[in-house]
Amino acid sequence: MAVILLSGGLDSALNLALAARDGKAHLALTMRYGQRAEAPELAASEKLARHYGAEWKSLDVSWLGEVNPTSLTRKGHALPLFQLDELDRLDLGTASAKAVWVANRNGLFLNIAAAYAEALGKTEVFVGFNREEAATFPDNSAAFMEALNRSLSFSTMNQVKIASYTLDWDKPEIMAQAIEAKLPLDLVWSCYEAGPDRCWVCESCKRSERALLSAGAEGKRWLNRMGWKA
Repeated sequence: MAVILLSGGLDSALNLALAARDGKAHLALTMRYGQRAEAPELAASEKLARHYGAEWKSLDVSWLGEVNPTSLTRKGHALPLFQLDELDRLDLGTASAKAVWVANRNGLFLNIAAAYAEALGKTEVFVGFNREEAATFPDNSAAFMEALNRSLSFSTMNQVKIASYTLDWDKPEIMAQAIEAKLPLDLVWSCYEAGPDRCWVCESCKRSERALLSAGAEGKRWLNRMGWKA
């Protein structure tokens, strides 16, 4: 059994689904750090955890957003907007990552999740890392996971390890696996905005859109069900 770091987005939701498939989904943790999409992320995470039979907790780390006035935590700061054909431009991706970067977010969250895992006698924490976003977010990368696991070998007595089913996949591959696993995509919230509808113009929405379009008729069906704005 394992702890899942769950944001309510596609990558962490698929890790929850696959952990549940493997009989490992014990506890899903969702962080409240002052993100502008906090309400829909919490709602999505709770529904997903319930769907997969995992215990769910949300944890207050709002101080992190208070000390990080970025586009992800401040409504007055404009979010980077993308067209589909701009998603692979490294210059735009790097600028976008800088605009939404929250200091040591993944490092902090994973250490919290590891503390829960150790206290509960669990040895794995699953997280939604992926190859596509690792290009501009180094804390999504295999190198980061390896470094963190080395740190946890010192800081946890039961040798908790971070793992990710999606680590080597890009978004289209993740979407294909999600559809195959029958992940309820209408419960997922990947948008940087708080809704009530997905904006379909932020980087996260555009990556989801491209991945769904790559999934053919089934992807298009889900896009329409999710209120897609072409």
